[in-house]
Amino acid sequence: MKHSGGFEKKFGKYAIQNLSLVLIICYGVGYIFQWTYPSMLSYLYLNPYEIVFHGQVWRLFTWLIVPPSSFDIFTLLMLYFYYSLGTTLERTWGTYRYNVYIFSGVLFTILGAFLLFAYTAVFKNSSATAATLWVLWGDFGGYSLAALFSTFYVNMSIFLAFASTYPNMQVLMFFLIPVKIKILGIIYGALLVFQFFNGSIAHKIVIAASLMNFIVFFIGSRGKIHMSPRQAKRRQEFRREVKKTVRSTRHKCAICGRTEETNPELQFRFCSKCDGNYEYCEEHIFTHTHVKFEKK
Repeated sequence: MKHSGGFEKKFGKYAIQNLSLVLIICYGVGYIFQWTYPSMLSYLYLNPYEIVFHGQVWRLFTWLIVPPSSFDIFTLLMLYFYYSLGTTLERTWGTYRYNVYIFSGVLFTILGAFLLFAYTAVFKNSSATAATLWVLWGDFGGYSLAALFSTFYVNMSIFLAFASTYPNMQVLMFFLIPVKIKILGIIYGALLVFQFFNGSIAHKIVIAASLMNFIVFFIGSRGKIHMSPRQAKRRQEFRREVKKTVRSTRHKCAICGRTEETNPELQFRFCSKCDGNYEYCEEHIFTHTHVKFEKK
């Protein structure tokens, strides 16, 4: 996945740490609405008709908290599974690039919703009929069009990206059967292709838009070396240590090597009797042996 280094330097500080956990918290809020006030969810869906004609711009963001499924024990397992995948990808790619991947999937999904709304408005000849399509059920296989646009396929893009990054990692399917994750990726990919070609125009747009970030990632990451999660963690720790090592210091004792970074309580002074620029901490400024260069 290619991103400009300049963009990362400029906008990397705005990246959200542990984005996978943030998404799960959003789902938690959505499930609370689902249990306590389920009719409230209809005001949260990504519905372009309500956004354009009724000014409900909050829907551009609130659809992210709408749960992609009902809540049960399987939901908890899946949330934990996607959290593990997401945090591993964030460690491997870096926080900025993982943010770009997720939010590009969100943006493509929003664009897909408006594209489908434009399609319904044009081919149904009026915005009023298009509005009906976004409110009523039954026009596209029993689903409200607005309800089709959820984070389900965005989550799927996380799984596919993980399978592409770590194709040889083994997972326990049904907690029993060891299988390489690339096999599961191929199976899921085949199912998505089947759904795409056998679904309605609405389903085609939903799938294509939500997975566009993975398509961009797959094209941009061909030929890159894949790493195991352990290697990714070691690389991240190495980068942190290098950053600590190369951090410049203004003062350093020539005897003990302590600096104002490691020991901010110490005072440092240059010795006027030493040949050259030798600096010492307060414990060695008066006890060191003066450095003298031999005169030829």
